[in-house]
Amino acid sequence: MGKLDGKVAVITGSSSGIGLATAKLFVAEGAFVYLTGRRQEELDAAVNQLGKQVTAVQGDIANLEDLDRLYAIVKQRHGKIDILFANAGVNGEFHPLGMINEAQFDKVSDVNVKGTLFSVQKALPLLQEGGAIVLTASFAASAGMTNMSVYSATKAAIRSFSRTWAVELKERKIRVNVVSPGAIQTPSMDTVMSDDVKEALAASLPINRVGQADEVARAVLFLASDESSYITGTELQVDGGVSVPGH
Repeated sequence: MGKLDGKVAVITGSSSGIGLATAKLFVAEGAFVYLTGRRQEELDAAVNQLGKQVTAVQGDIANLEDLDRLYAIVKQRHGKIDILFANAGVNGEFHPLGMINEAQFDKVSDVNVKGTLFSVQKALPLLQEGGAIVLTASFAASAGMTNMSVYSATKAAIRSFSRTWAVELKERKIRVNVVSPGAIQTPSMDTVMSDDVKEALAASLPINRVGQADEVARAVLFLASDESSYITGTELQVDGGVSVPGH
């Protein structure tokens, strides 16, 4: 018996990184998983890796028509969602205050804030009573970090969403929690950090290394499963200790 036997899960941003690692774990635990992401080629590769119990639907969470198409397919094929992992997000470009332009702000907030909100809102008609929603925020939502004001603010908004929605959805017994990764080895990290920067970052952490996507996936599984049945509105930091004061 898997922890998610019979469950239907939707994972946004699931063609690589944390989303794909979570999809693998969910399938191993018995769930049927809907994958979605912007790049069809990566989605096809993800489906080939997983091999069963998955359907991929290409789309951008910042595009509301894409979200409607995703949930129409879920409704037609399964008629329900038990778990929603709203994971998709972008890092954007990092600029100091005084050098941020409107296009940069819109690029990050359209995906991280608007996209997350509507990923959840449009799923509500299909979400089952007693279901689970997990959102992906970031350690950056709590840390003051140079050149990251827009990204950090969008992730703080996601953390706030989890607390508000946990209260709003309590009558349906839907739990809403947020996972906040730290420095995690993903393709996205490779695009913004050199090996030297990653090594310096790892050395600064109490755990003395960057994390792996499957380590975050195990935290998401906990929040999505009945093992966390008395937990809602909570942030689980999977960050190697970066949020520990005075580390």
